[in-house]
Amino acid sequence: MMDHLLAAWMCSLIEASRMRHVFDARGPWEPGRKLRLLFAGYNGARNTGADVRVDGMVRQIGHVLGPDQVDLSVLTLDPSLTKGYFAGARQVVLPKIFPPFLFREVPRHDGVVACEGSMFKSKFADALAVMMIGALGLASAHNRIAVGYGGEAGKMNRVPKWMTRRYCRRSLVIARSEESREILADLGVPCEVGTDTAWTFEPAGPEYGEAQLRKAGWSGEPVLVLCPINPFWWPVKASLLKGAARLFGGYRASHYASLYFHRSGREVDEAYDRYLSAIAAATDAFRKRTRVFVVCVAMERLDTDACGRVSDKLGGVPVFSSNDHDMYELVSIARRGTWMVSSRYHGIVTTMPGGVVSAGITMDERIRNLMRQRGQEHLFLEVDDPDLEARLGAVLDTLAKDADDIREGIGRTVVEHLKEMARMGARFAEHVRMHIPGFPVRGGTRPWHDYLPPLSPTLTPLLERYEGSTTG
Repeated sequence: MMDHLLAAWMCSLIEASRMRHVFDARGPWEPGRKLRLLFAGYNGARNTGADVRVDGMVRQIGHVLGPDQVDLSVLTLDPSLTKGYFAGARQVVLPKIFPPFLFREVPRHDGVVACEGSMFKSKFADALAVMMIGALGLASAHNRIAVGYGGEAGKMNRVPKWMTRRYCRRSLVIARSEESREILADLGVPCEVGTDTAWTFEPAGPEYGEAQLRKAGWSGEPVLVLCPINPFWWPVKASLLKGAARLFGGYRASHYASLYFHRSGREVDEAYDRYLSAIAAATDAFRKRTRVFVVCVAMERLDTDACGRVSDKLGGVPVFSSNDHDMYELVSIARRGTWMVSSRYHGIVTTMPGGVVSAGITMDERIRNLMRQRGQEHLFLEVDDPDLEARLGAVLDTLAKDADDIREGIGRTVVEHLKEMARMGARFAEHVRMHIPGFPVRGGTRPWHDYLPPLSPTLTPLLERYEGSTTG
């Protein structure tokens, strides 16, 4: 009921904006002024994946349109947790009650770029989908640029699905997968296939990650990075009753934020423990037959509990959390790994450019799609697989035995995604040119990599090695 009220509130403000725009003679952009773009995402919760995605978007779009021609703003829940992020962009605090804020903030910009990966999905929270749809809908209502950049569409509940069909038909969505494109096409939303935007992220130097590992007891042996999560407590839902009980100490373990609570109960707890126990048991058996230093990395601070539990089951292996390390530091640590097993999609994405040999245990389609793109479908497992321990043990042995071949597939795939991300940049520039004909978007023939931000020394050798062996 609370989620429905939030959605109704958002819908009413979009409808009001449509009427407001009819009587607003002011155009969205005037020649000689910088183009104001608002990046609407869920940053500031120390979700490393969300933050590295937006970092990639800000750097790319600023580069493609010209840093002297744009005025970029990024939403954040907590500026203290995104301090030093998103260079060149202003950070704007996003309140937990977001509809009236978006109603005021969106018209101040010439366009909205929706950033959240789970953009059109009810898997994690209807409220998150409502926020993304609402931002795009408000931008369209004011005849502003409305672009969903590198997101996913999946199963949606009735209300966000209805909102998507009604309010996003004038948006351009560049999705991460063909499956997402098909879902949005069925809802009448213009959609093209692109990729994630974290491929160009460059963390702190490798010396930082190495120093942190040595402080934790590492002596130079191969490193296995584990990125477990709690895949069973989603979605979060608003509850007035649980919120009231929370005042008296109830539902403490399942409380997410404000009036929102994770799924909870015996079934959730038992599934969570089976998953963590399988990871720990397979890892313990692997380290008994392979010289390895095991660490757990919490890519989102919510994952700290899962990492702590796996660590305890393994006798106290080191835990590195986004609660204690910013995105530059945490990815530097993860890239120092030799092998990785991750239930976090961006744990895999951000370490692939560094050549970390990875496998995934997936709760949704993202890791599954990525492994298929790599031609390595044998390297993903499902979080609820009843034979997870045995199958993960076999996958760990494969990572060690076939590391060179797996790394070749990873390198080719990184370059393919860089090319796809460049096409997204070119498409975004074209969309701006069509929507605002007077805006001075640089034209002419440009090499494909000019639609990416300047590439790091990590990525340049991959391009030199694999560019000729990929399509595009």
